Amino acid sequence: MKIKAAVLGASAAAAPYGTSRPLEIAEVELDGPGEGEVLVHIRAAGLCHSDLSVIDGNRPRPLPMVLGHEASGTIEEVGPGVTDFRPGDHVVTTFVPSCGHCGPCSDGRPALCEPGFASNSVGTLLSGARRLHRSGRDLHHHLGVSAFAEYATVSQHSLVRVDDSLSFEEAAVFGCAVITGTGSVINTAQLGVGRRVAVIGLGGVGLAALLGAVYRESSIIVALDLSAAKLELARRLGATHTFNASDPHVVDAVREATHGGVDFAFEMAGAMQAMELAYQITRRGGTTITAGLPHPRVAFTVPHVSIVAEERTIKGSYLGSCVPSRDIPRYIQWYQEGKLPVDRLLAGTMRLEDINAGFDLLAQGEALRQTVLT
Repeated sequence: MKIKAAVLGASAAAAPYGTSRPLEIAEVELDGPGEGEVLVHIRAAGLCHSDLSVIDGNRPRPLPMVLGHEASGTIEEVGPGVTDFRPGDHVVTTFVPSCGHCGPCSDGRPALCEPGFASNSVGTLLSGARRLHRSGRDLHHHLGVSAFAEYATVSQHSLVRVDDSLSFEEAAVFGCAVITGTGSVINTAQLGVGRRVAVIGLGGVGLAALLGAVYRESSIIVALDLSAAKLELARRLGATHTFNASDPHVVDAVREATHGGVDFAFEMAGAMQAMELAYQITRRGGTTITAGLPHPRVAFTVPHVSIVAEERTIKGSYLGSCVPSRDIPRYIQWYQEGKLPVDRLLAGTMRLEDINAGFDLLAQGEALRQTVLT
């Protein structure tokens, strides 16, 4: 079938993207679902820094590629061997397809699925197939999804069925921002009640982590960012203290406000300076967790002795250490119960044709979760 999609032909385009237009809205060909695959009518897709990092070259990916990984929609058609979905189901995409059989999947860690990582790295579906084409040339899939399009063919292992009472705009944000941010608090940190927490980087993922800390009844929640508007929003969402991360005295200020540092610092900006700040404000015996994704060549160094003498822990969190089929429905339930107000992260909708200008707003830190409606 022929569909409209946002195709990235080359990375590292000059900003503003509204002028350079790195994403071309083009007619492409989409194959129907093969074995174990599903055709999804994409209804809403969020603009995320993981997409922006491919556009600006910080996350090298094989090109040309149809971007987009955080999405919701309805099942249009199921391929052979698919028994868990049927046409009309409302679904949310996840950006790591999990095979269910490799070592990490067998250990209950589907975010680390080895075949899923391999297929994401080379721009295919979990099966190894590429279902997108243009002018006789294959297009690559972004994280097994490619949601900046009217339709997407994806592995059944990239989908979670969700409550159809949610709007598509609401549902989409659970596929990345919430599962990554809130999941880092609930699963990676296994945060207990009354702990002292800091979140560095208040994009959609960072604010979802903050909401998770509020849900876990943290005694102190410190929010750090460069944007005054985002710091104000963080206060409204439950932060007890806010600081501009560029303040040269911010480390001392946070350590004073938290009586020596936080138990858990969550780095969500994907920048070396943010990671260094997160480590510096973590107390002795505390844990520094990062879900940020900097360029692969960026390195973070720490004094070796502090890890030992202060019993410090540094952890990564990918996909929020989540089991998507378990966690997305329960996070949605918390949202419906008023305990996780993720709708406060939504920053408005746009047409697919306006997506380049939307990435300008994201790059400038002026928007949270913008959503393309198709």
